Amino acid sequence: MSEILTLKENRDFQRLYRRGKSYVSPILVTYIMKNKTDNLRYGITTGKKIGIAVKRSRARRIIRAAFSQLKSEIDSGYDIVFVARGKTPYVKSGDIKKAMEKHFSEAGIRKL
Repeated sequence: MSEILTLKENRDFQRLYRRGKSYVSPILVTYIMKNKTDNLRYGITTGKKIGIAVKRSRARRIIRAAFSQLKSEIDSGYDIVFVARGKTPYVKSGDIKKAMEKHFSEAGIRKL
């Protein structure tokens, strides 16, 4: 049974930035890489460029909400990192969801 886990270690994020495939949109950057487990692992990054803490928190919250709607449609065995961009705190989670769907389809990891 595969689990959905969160990435917490800096080395995991750095590995994805170096070796993972990136997919870019104006509101979100997604790094995807196959892992050696049967688990789906994800992490969210919001840098200081996004704005004050309230905006960074909102960006993480809407990314998490969009991902929670899509996680059942994704194949297990991947590491995913979402990087918020400057426009991220100003959009709805539905817009983020559309960007994620596009990125997952380009990567070929959607079950549907």
